[in-house]
Amino acid sequence: MSHWLLLTYRLPSGESRERVAVWREVRRSGALHLQQSVVAFPDVESFRKAVERLRTAVSELGGHTLVLRGEPLAESDRERLEQVWEEARSAEYGELISECEKYLVEIEHEFEIEKFTLAELDEEEAELEKLQRWRERIRARDVFASPAAADADAVLERVAEAFARYSQAVFEHTRP
Repeated sequence: MSHWLLLTYRLPSGESRERVAVWREVRRSGALHLQQSVVAFPDVESFRKAVERLRTAVSELGGHTLVLRGEPLAESDRERLEQVWEEARSAEYGELISECEKYLVEIEHEFEIEKFTLAELDEEEAELEKLQRWRERIRARDVFASPAAADADAVLERVAEAFARYSQAVFEHTRP
């Protein structure tokens, strides 16, 4: 990836609530915070959309943005940007893996206490879907193919298998 989008923004001084709203949008987008009010994205279509969302959010708060397309001057700069981007994705995958492991513990607990209810099944299904959506959001930002992706895929497969096993148990315990 040789080109990056750099977005700088300035918000009017005022309530921290507005700054938090922009910070949340930056975080949601997956951007790299290079320094205060300066973020970077790989120059790919999905991030161009994120840049536009950030422009809109800042503008709605009375702020201003400037977006530049650039390329690192040295190979070491390119490597550093990609490394930091990949580290951010690895951290996201790590959080996802941690939540998946909690889910697996929860399913085992349901078996231990024999809680095979339809309400619990609905909760576990909703949590599984949340984890899968989270994985898709990370995957969309993972333009440099983080090695942590394989670990996340493996644990999500275990989660899906655990849910299927729990689903079968609920079916067996609740059918007439």
